[in-house]
Amino acid sequence: MPGPLSLGLAARRKLAVSRGVPQLTPVFVASASGATLTDVDGNVFLDFAGGIGCINAGHADPTVLSAIREQSEHFLHTCFMVSPYESYIALAERLNELSPGTFEKRTFFVNTGAEAVENAVKIARSYTGRPGVLCFDDGYHGRTYMAMALTAKVKPYKAGFGPFPEPVYRVPFAHPYRCADATGHSLRQIQALFESGVRPDEIAALIVEPIQGEGGFVVPPPEFLRALRSLCDQHGIVLVADEVQTGFGRTGKLFACDQFGLVPDLLLTAKSMASGMPIAGITGRAEIMDHLEPGAVGGTFGGNPVSCAAALATIALFEREDLCGRSETLGRLFAERAHSWQKRFACVGDVRGIGGMQAMELVTDRRTKEPAAELTRAVSRFALEHGVILVTAGTFGNVIRILVPLVVGEAQFQEGLDVVEQALESCARGAAR
Repeated sequence: MPGPLSLGLAARRKLAVSRGVPQLTPVFVASASGATLTDVDGNVFLDFAGGIGCINAGHADPTVLSAIREQSEHFLHTCFMVSPYESYIALAERLNELSPGTFEKRTFFVNTGAEAVENAVKIARSYTGRPGVLCFDDGYHGRTYMAMALTAKVKPYKAGFGPFPEPVYRVPFAHPYRCADATGHSLRQIQALFESGVRPDEIAALIVEPIQGEGGFVVPPPEFLRALRSLCDQHGIVLVADEVQTGFGRTGKLFACDQFGLVPDLLLTAKSMASGMPIAGITGRAEIMDHLEPGAVGGTFGGNPVSCAAALATIALFEREDLCGRSETLGRLFAERAHSWQKRFACVGDVRGIGGMQAMELVTDRRTKEPAAELTRAVSRFALEHGVILVTAGTFGNVIRILVPLVVGEAQFQEGLDVVEQALESCARGAAR
């Protein structure tokens, strides 16, 4: 499938780039627009991966590009800690205004979601004077060391890299497809941990994705997140919502917390905040954020002025084009198609999601719910060969997730879903043989 130019770049990549950096598709991108990618050989693909959730507002939006160009003509970098600038402050003001909760807030910026996670743990430990962090099975929080400690999946993220920072305590996430009493089971495990593993007054932070991303787009029951809020209030634990993947319209609200009525103490953002430019934010209660001494947090490139300009333009684009409403529409369209596939194909075990954050879990047997990882890979290969880029998810690699840019046209979206349907048909026939 890859053309000669992509094959040539693949050969160069092998000799120049570390083997540890994965390559999920064999094509190399030359340009991108809206919801499409064009490779160096001229092939056009529908992008249902969105840079793994970084392009909710679409590739190369003209208003975002204009903001980037305008800022670039003034200056590229000064380091906000040394020579500050307005766009950093303006973006912090917007996140303080838009994030859940009516209390006074503060924000600061780093470069990646993993950095945001690291800083959230630092802040919670400093504020509470406690060491422990509570996290969840199937959670993903990044690849730096504290983030790896909090990430559940061992291979490929953690294998061979230990030991990891401690103390970290992991409990089951409320997974309705895998457990009938999902909320009750998880809460009982937390209580058991508090009784025999660690005292709750030793826990600084509880970190949770409102909807798990890499873990398989797992949507918990609403009462689960409300119960976590109550538990944190009861024990003085800082509740950290990792919205790196769920944020910026993916679920039909600007933040997934708003879908559940969850008000965290700290909210972490990144990925789609700046339409692909590197920036991440930590937004939280003023009394927690201002507990820090000057110099306790920061970094050379955090809140880069070009990234701040891109983020401000992206937020304006969301509001102007009602991309959250668009996300809800795309979610309904996907769910309609996917539920019809669930009736036709025995391999479609579960269809789940909120707004444009949608997925289907593939299984070899609906009764046992055994993950169908190879079938999932086959569906992705077929889709790529027919012009649609998909990314999988799930601890067992058996979930097809939808991260298409929210600006995708309805006809484009249906065309992409047609390819996914054809992939299921083809792979189901192959499995039957």
